[in-house]
Amino acid sequence: MRNVRSAGLKVPGAVVAAVLLLSSCLKTEEFPVEPKIGFKSYGTFADSASLTISFTDGDGDIGLDQGDTLSPYEPGSTYYHNFFVDYYRRVNGVWMLQEFPLPLYYRVPRITPTGQNKALEGDIAVAIYAAVLPQVPGDTVRFKVRLADRALHMSNEVYSNDIIVP
Repeated sequence: MRNVRSAGLKVPGAVVAAVLLLSSCLKTEEFPVEPKIGFKSYGTFADSASLTISFTDGDGDIGLDQGDTLSPYEPGSTYYHNFFVDYYRRVNGVWMLQEFPLPLYYRVPRITPTGQNKALEGDIAVAIYAAVLPQVPGDTVRFKVRLADRALHMSNEVYSNDIIVP
C-alpha cells in the first residue's frame, strides 16, 4: 500500500513541476508607462481616408469614456481629445502646418485590459473625411500624430509617409 501512495504523490509533483516550468517560459510584455506610437498605414477611399498607427502602453490607460468630461478632460481643454492629428502640406519644399477651424483631433475610447498585466499593444485607426482637407491634385501632404493616455503622458510624435494627392 505504501508504494501506491508514493507513486500517487510523484504524478502530481511532476504536473506541478511542469506547470511551473511552462509558466516561467511565458514572457510578460513590459512597456514604458508613456504611450509609444509608430506610423502603420494610410489608405484612401472614395470620400475618406484611414490613418492607422501602432501603439504600446505599459500601464494600460489608453482612451477616454464618454463621461470623462471633468478636468482635465473637459470640453475646450487640451486633453478633451487624446489622439492628435496635424496635417502638413509641402509648399516650395517646406512643410507647412495647415490649420482648420476644427482640428483633426479625436477621442479614442477607453481600452483597459483585465488581469494583472496591464500592458497594451495594438493599432488605432481613424477616419479622415476628404471634405475636411484642402487638397489640390499633385500636392504632397503628410500627417503628424500624437497620443495622450489618461495620466496625461504624451507619446512620441510620428509622421506618415509623404502622400501625393491624386
